[in-house]
Amino acid sequence: MHLRMIMVIMRIAFLVPNRLYVRGFSSKLSFSLAPSSLTSQGRRLLSSLSDEPASSDKSSKTKEDPLSIYRNKNNRDDQVFSAMSKDGGIKVTACTVRNLLNDLMIQHTMTKTPSDILGRTIACSLLMANGIQDEQVVQITLQSDGPIRGVVAIASGTGEVRGYVGSPMLGDMYITEAMGKGSVQIVKNHPSWPRPYNGITSIVHGDVDRDIGLYLAESEQRSCALAAATHIDNILCKAAGGYLIERLPDVEQETVAKVEANLARLVEMDGGDALPTNLLLNGVTPVDICEIILDGLDMQPLQQIMPTLKCKCSEERLIRSLRLLPRSEVDDILAKEEKVEARCEFCSRIYRLSPDQVREKLQNASGDPSTDVDI
Repeated sequence: MHLRMIMVIMRIAFLVPNRLYVRGFSSKLSFSLAPSSLTSQGRRLLSSLSDEPASSDKSSKTKEDPLSIYRNKNNRDDQVFSAMSKDGGIKVTACTVRNLLNDLMIQHTMTKTPSDILGRTIACSLLMANGIQDEQVVQITLQSDGPIRGVVAIASGTGEVRGYVGSPMLGDMYITEAMGKGSVQIVKNHPSWPRPYNGITSIVHGDVDRDIGLYLAESEQRSCALAAATHIDNILCKAAGGYLIERLPDVEQETVAKVEANLARLVEMDGGDALPTNLLLNGVTPVDICEIILDGLDMQPLQQIMPTLKCKCSEERLIRSLRLLPRSEVDDILAKEEKVEARCEFCSRIYRLSPDQVREKLQNASGDPSTDVDI
């Protein structure tokens, strides 16, 4: 496929928000390369990125490479990195979440297809949450009629994230088949807000990142390019991550044209159909991805976050859920059951309380449970 054609599609993606092409390339733009291999250009890039200064002195190394504090060799650690063009017209956020996804696969005993779907959703939630206030959260819910039975991911401004799928043990199948049709629901909330922001669009493609990108274009009218994918080998995730490119107001057309060319170059270097996993597999880091996309635009680092899994479940939240039920219904449950048992969907932790413990906690509880923030 000719580079010029790819660039034409990039231009459409950036200039027409409500016709955004999320990944920056069409599924029809396939490259005749093995999914596990980089293009020759990509291999040259990897070689150049691997070159390190000969000096072992850390301060000298920092002077030679001002981005050394953001380097994450071979994507050893999970990372979310964001940067902006010097003119302030383009923001790029990239992430790698391989370790997070491996932990989630163990936590939920997930097979390959659910892991792929949750990994993409987790990556998208972290990309969307980058730059928001620490206490603010972004929740992505994909309600679908497919066998996966939906997926949820919640990320905060500090990089704390959690998520789950409806069918963690689903057998191997294409993720589009697993997702089916349904809706993309986005909730943004902050403890000080009187009510959360809600948006909803339809699932069109069924591959997570493109549908979330379409949401950004249609519901939030944001001109951007979004890609997220994973590479899972049997029960091990070897690469997971993505990027989000945002066109900000009053950007110069020359800047847009440069980003389009750089994005086309990134797509060609990856050479696969699950962008950007081939690059991540070969050690290209979030910083490197941002450098490629902002090449020639004097990249300015904004933020680096090391995302972590953190669940908000607790006995107090279980009691709050019981308080939301009619007391007669709770008393009926306590009379019939020897214990109250609940399993957290996010972390799989199981809570068990005896009827006497529940009655005591309900008696000592105060306040209105319906007004508590729970997201």
